[in-house]
Amino acid sequence: MPTPDSSIAFLADGYLFGHRRFLRMRSDAFRTRIMGRPAVVMHGSEAARIFYEGDRFTRDRAMPTSVLHLLQDEGSVQSLAGAVHHHRKSLFARMLTDDDALRRLRELYADEWFRAMADWSAAVILHEKLITVLTRVAVRWVGINPDTVDIPARAGELAGMIENAGKFGPPNWLARQRRHRTERWAGELIAGIWNGDVLVDPGSPLAQLAHHTELDGSRLDQAAAAVELINLLRPIVAVGRFIVFAALALHVWPSWRRVFASGDTADVGNFVQEVRRYYPFFPVIGGRAQHGFEWHGHRFEIGDWVLLDLFATNRDERSWSDPGRFQPERFRDWTGDPNTLIPQGGGDLIDGHRCPGERATIELMEEAVHLLSRATHYAVPPQDLRVSLRRFPALPESGFVMDAVGPAVSRTG
Repeated sequence: MPTPDSSIAFLADGYLFGHRRFLRMRSDAFRTRIMGRPAVVMHGSEAARIFYEGDRFTRDRAMPTSVLHLLQDEGSVQSLAGAVHHHRKSLFARMLTDDDALRRLRELYADEWFRAMADWSAAVILHEKLITVLTRVAVRWVGINPDTVDIPARAGELAGMIENAGKFGPPNWLARQRRHRTERWAGELIAGIWNGDVLVDPGSPLAQLAHHTELDGSRLDQAAAAVELINLLRPIVAVGRFIVFAALALHVWPSWRRVFASGDTADVGNFVQEVRRYYPFFPVIGGRAQHGFEWHGHRFEIGDWVLLDLFATNRDERSWSDPGRFQPERFRDWTGDPNTLIPQGGGDLIDGHRCPGERATIELMEEAVHLLSRATHYAVPPQDLRVSLRRFPALPESGFVMDAVGPAVSRTG
């Protein structure tokens, strides 16, 4: 008898789809069908290790096209494998882990935060404002003059890719059409650098990308370079969701805001990590088996589709004591196991598929927590702050409304 399709259940249960079944079946993995396609869903640090270490799985054709075309897109770094993937990823790793580049990213975020805040004369929805703030940050960080960019258009397109990646039907189709405009803009920018019409700092991420050569010595073609430019910009905008959750956590657990406001910043990094663990971001990540093997009684054949449940792994009680409790202190003695905390995927940064932008995410979140705790005064009016676990990707229902927003101290305070 064929395995029943769980597509409707996946949408109905949302982030809890895997979690509920792992508990019911008392297993780290189960077989099902998603959109008619046989799949194995698994979770836990051991599952993450199996998923990411070695060459057991490939990302090629591992996610539905509705998701792939809005996020990474075909031929992008995360869809590659082997030496080609490692070489392309090294470019992103250099750009996104360089101390000076990350310091500049934080400085740009602070600058754009204060710039935007000057115009907030009434109540604002934080998530909506962050889309524009982070688009300007991303554009400036890669090396583009924001005055030459239609920021509202680019911000809407980048946000649409994130918001609609988990949707099906017309919203997804429209977002994919809008993405084509972003790709044309990015492609024209790359071409302008090549022909000398667009001048950029030679050390900027944009220049590094435009002049990157593949293993065979060839330059990235225009379409591939455009896709990878978007893959630098879009994730920075996506960090806005984590920042909203950080703001929510500061509101729900105000003692942390008071601690940070006092100047005691020892736990800021731990607070950020707990926000990333506790709140939902990506639900799952896909892979296809490259060869046959067995794990925990499950036989994997070549081509088998596997979904690693990120949310369930971040809430796995074997790795986290009382995982349903928000407790930043837990990270004071965390071992740093890369396969227990996987909100943006697991594995090794250099040799695996771990998100190269993870450190940039953490840096932006830490800067945001600093600004919200010490450099910004605001009120949080009554609103619907519930977080639906049926929504991909998740957000508080209200988007987090802030009122009476203004600078609390001087910008050097």
